[in-house]
Amino acid sequence: MLYLIGLGLNERSISKEALEIIPRCKKVYLDNYTVDFPYTEQALVDEIGKKVVSVGREKIEDLSIIDEAKKMDVALLVYGSPLTATTHITLIQEALASGIKYKIINNASIIDAVAETGLQLYKFGKITSMPYWKKSYEPDSFMEVVKENQSIKAHSLILIDINMDISKSIEQLEKSAKKHDIKLGKLVVCQCLGTKRQKILYRDINEIREFSGVQKPYCIIIPGELHFLEKDFLKNFE
Repeated sequence: MLYLIGLGLNERSISKEALEIIPRCKKVYLDNYTVDFPYTEQALVDEIGKKVVSVGREKIEDLSIIDEAKKMDVALLVYGSPLTATTHITLIQEALASGIKYKIINNASIIDAVAETGLQLYKFGKITSMPYWKKSYEPDSFMEVVKENQSIKAHSLILIDINMDISKSIEQLEKSAKKHDIKLGKLVVCQCLGTKRQKILYRDINEIREFSGVQKPYCIIIPGELHFLEKDFLKNFE
């Protein structure tokens, strides 16, 4: 059987249900490519009481985990919610096609936690991701999503690629916004939500550019039209 288990936002967020399942699994994998973890792998091991095998995208996408689940109980631990990434949906599709039983153990994710900003969740538009730019490769299609969201006055949640510091992401954001003729004002930056290192900033982009203290993982929100309650709450983070 295959178990996809959400870890939540800190090392102690894992559910009681998950802690009952994990000891029964012959193999326990940890997805390490979708996020910068706000805690160490050892901290997680100490919490669940079992060693894990840290795996990247290649291991998950080659579907060898499905082959193993035909013979034994296998768990894949995923930071936050287990089905946020499309790769994990593919695993479930393959399990269904192979006649393998599976179970999803849900948990909190960044998509829930951003409500701590005071921005109303139902006013968010499409979620998008900012990839890390390389020489001669500067994809900015994420800004098309922002433009679409702004057309309906919705907030835009931008998930930041792993290993990217705040100065790099702001640089990419500004270049992309200029190319797509989008004016950037005050942004919301959410650092390590759900952990002891949690921090929320609501600042002008020029202030954020000069603020080097943002720790990973973090996300950026471009607010849409603000309700007066949202405006009042955001003052707490100025």
